[in-house]
Amino acid sequence: MLVHVAALPPEHRTTRLGAPVTTVARTVVDLARASSFAAGVVAADSALRGKQATKTDLSAVIAACERWPGITRARQVVEFADARSESAFESISRVVFAEGGLPPPDLQVWVGGDGRVIARVDFLWRKYATIAEADGAIKYADPERAKLQLQRDAELREAGFEVVHFTWQDLHINPAQLLRSIRVAFNRSVAINAASAGPR
Repeated sequence: MLVHVAALPPEHRTTRLGAPVTTVARTVVDLARASSFAAGVVAADSALRGKQATKTDLSAVIAACERWPGITRARQVVEFADARSESAFESISRVVFAEGGLPPPDLQVWVGGDGRVIARVDFLWRKYATIAEADGAIKYADPERAKLQLQRDAELREAGFEVVHFTWQDLHINPAQLLRSIRVAFNRSVAINAASAGPR
């Protein structure tokens, strides 16, 4: 059995239900040091989203553990972390986008057209007028909800947005295809905008 030993300054300790534990910030940094980048991002995003830690808290722990193994990855995780990621699915999606070379999207953005708001979307690449939606299994279980989703997509496309939906299975089994689908949407948006601009 492999046992990891690490210093535990007083400021990295707290109690929960009367038991001594590490602070959330210290726990996130330890996870980021010892696990994959994606797992670290899931933990960091969750802590930030739940207001259990701030980036300042996480950075303070990193500064205190500056020479420890894995601290470079932990620092990268904290820089990448975003409180706007609303689930592990969305956090891992962002990692896949970044590792696939896509520019970083805006998260949880209200979009619309003709002066009206249509929807709040998971990911938006403004430059390419492209939206990506992380679809959980429950999203289409209700036929009425599925119908509303189709109507929403039609309105978004009418307003000039490309819309790409993907599931956990898409992300896990064939992320390369998902990345291609998003790039195709980018290219289609650029082509449409160029055509609408006409000759100069």
